[in-house]
Amino acid sequence: MSSSGTTTARLLPGAPVAAQVLAEVAESVVELRAAGVTPALATVLVGDDDASAGYIRIKQRQAAELGFVSPHVHLRASASQADLHAVLADFNADKAVHGVLVQYPIPGHLDYDRALAELDPDKDVDGMHPVNMGRLALGLPGPLPCTPAGIEALLAFHGVPVAGREVVILGRGATLGRPLAMLLAQKRPTANAAVTVVHTGVPDWARYTRRADILVAAAGVPGIIQPEHVRPGGVVVGGGVRYEGRRLLPDVDESCAEVAGAITPRVGGVGPTTVAMLFRNAVRAAQRASGLG
Repeated sequence: MSSSGTTTARLLPGAPVAAQVLAEVAESVVELRAAGVTPALATVLVGDDDASAGYIRIKQRQAAELGFVSPHVHLRASASQADLHAVLADFNADKAVHGVLVQYPIPGHLDYDRALAELDPDKDVDGMHPVNMGRLALGLPGPLPCTPAGIEALLAFHGVPVAGREVVILGRGATLGRPLAMLLAQKRPTANAAVTVVHTGVPDWARYTRRADILVAAAGVPGIIQPEHVRPGGVVVGGGVRYEGRRLLPDVDESCAEVAGAITPRVGGVGPTTVAMLFRNAVRAAQRASGLG
């Protein structure tokens, strides 16, 4: 109990989930290397944004710890769309490279979706290539979008029942809301939910969120989810965030912990699982390419 006498929700941290996934990735890397395959995750950075450069360094450090090699290309901020496509074409053709990550965001004059479409779908570690989104929609094997896959893994790890439950997702974005809805509706023990996608363009969207067994905030609107939007005792997953500089502004207000039965922490919730799923996609790409998957 808190000092005010209100119940505090059980926390659902992402770190132990990520640790489990990364341990499995590390085992797979050992098996690949024993078979003479060195998994390679290439990274592409366009421009000189400090935060983006920092994220690349974190991923490269994690890659090295897991046993990946990580070739890197850094394009100037004035690079053209053709310059970016040429880099991706080179990585597509390089059989020693198994996965490719283009760090987002890229400069405003470039089209990220066009660049993503140039990438070999089998090397798409973000799981966001149109072909892979189509595979997800059809329930076919392929790289999964990292944040949705991380949320599914987080709920399963912490023993949160999903099958048969009502999941409401606030947000319809291509990176989280829509793919998560497709993922959690699939017929699997860790999914098989009744999923509703709602958004801020819907009048009285809160009438949907208040009935959710599991509420996933994916709007990218800081503090949009307040206690009155949460079903008492329900599960709240904070997937949407916005950044002001390096300051993280989550969708879910911290006071929601006084109403929810379980909730992801404001820091260290979904984020670690997203990174772990990126490396799971990367090692599976290496397994497929080498015939060891």
